Amino acid sequence: MAWNIGANDVANAMGTSVGSGALTLRQAILVAAIFEFGGAVLVGAHVTETIKGGIIPPEPFAADPQVFMYGMASALAGAAAWLLIATVLGLPVSTTHSIVGAVVGFGLVTVGWAEVQWHTLGPIVISWVVSPLCGALLAFLTFSFIRRKIILADEPYTATVQWAPHLIALVGFTLGLSILYKGLANLNLDLPFAVAGPVCLLIGGTLGLAMRVWLSRRHDPDGFSVTSVERLFAGLQIVTACYVAFAHGANDVANAIGPMAAIIQVWQEGSMAAKAPVPIWVLAIGGMGIVVGLATYGYKVIQTVGHKITSMTPTRGFSAEFGTATTVLLASRLGLPISTTHTLIGAVIGVGLARGLAALNLRVIRNIAYSWVITLPASAVVAIGCFLALKAIFG
Repeated sequence: MAWNIGANDVANAMGTSVGSGALTLRQAILVAAIFEFGGAVLVGAHVTETIKGGIIPPEPFAADPQVFMYGMASALAGAAAWLLIATVLGLPVSTTHSIVGAVVGFGLVTVGWAEVQWHTLGPIVISWVVSPLCGALLAFLTFSFIRRKIILADEPYTATVQWAPHLIALVGFTLGLSILYKGLANLNLDLPFAVAGPVCLLIGGTLGLAMRVWLSRRHDPDGFSVTSVERLFAGLQIVTACYVAFAHGANDVANAIGPMAAIIQVWQEGSMAAKAPVPIWVLAIGGMGIVVGLATYGYKVIQTVGHKITSMTPTRGFSAEFGTATTVLLASRLGLPISTTHTLIGAVIGVGLARGLAALNLRVIRNIAYSWVITLPASAVVAIGCFLALKAIFG
């Protein structure tokens, strides 16, 4: 499961960077390996939900926790199998939705239709629309602003000196809030806005001022062109990609290690609980699996995100990643359902729309949309098959 998360989901962080040329595929793998593994092991969940999202109540398994072990193993297999199929086809899908669908599948054949908490699936269905639309809107506005104010300006150097520091400050402010206010899920950082806001404003303002000084001292106005603008945004894009990779490793490794931790708990203690402790070696396995998945098979989905939806440049890639990070931050604080994968794809589409509908590959977008819709049932069906096979073999 962790291997498949790396192969499919890490394109969220690195797809646009490779597509824009800000990073080569080899460099992207190295950067993602460091930040994904660091996020997973350093701040990955040390206590995780045993039944993802409260979809199935734990009480029915109290009398026979071994059935629960089979179910968790089946959920891992079902979600991993669907992710592998999607990755082979180069389709970016949500790993969270995959594991949720797989848990629903084993729940149907163990506790029955009536026990599944169907209302918890409503936000997931809503996210199919909310996530890409929000990401597309913010990325569209960001790239349109950069294109109008900087790329198409008569004097690129003057325009960059005027506007780039503000964009750098905004990035610093947003990423700071993502950590201090939203809090990476497991950092235990959840400062009130009255504290986090001023701190992040100071961080953003300092970065913006440093950028203005650097631009004025390091660049020759006569030799500054649109290519120079793209190189500037390439560096900025790499920074946002590193943040997204670290956050992804911290948050999404739970999709692989959550069921594993539940199995270990039942095996060692003979009982189950709503939450289970996660040994550090399990976190390490999850982190390594993500890294190996990216290194060995991540290029398939990276090609889709970086090349096949629309053509990428550093300014477009930055706009997509900034739109994604901002959308996830705002939605998390407003309590709206959100998928990072779906948000990024929407953001990439939004960047393409800023240059007109003809800039998009509508066939690829259609196939991605289909894959999102069938993620839940496909994962559920495979998990059901795996559960029935395990039960037949082991009793």
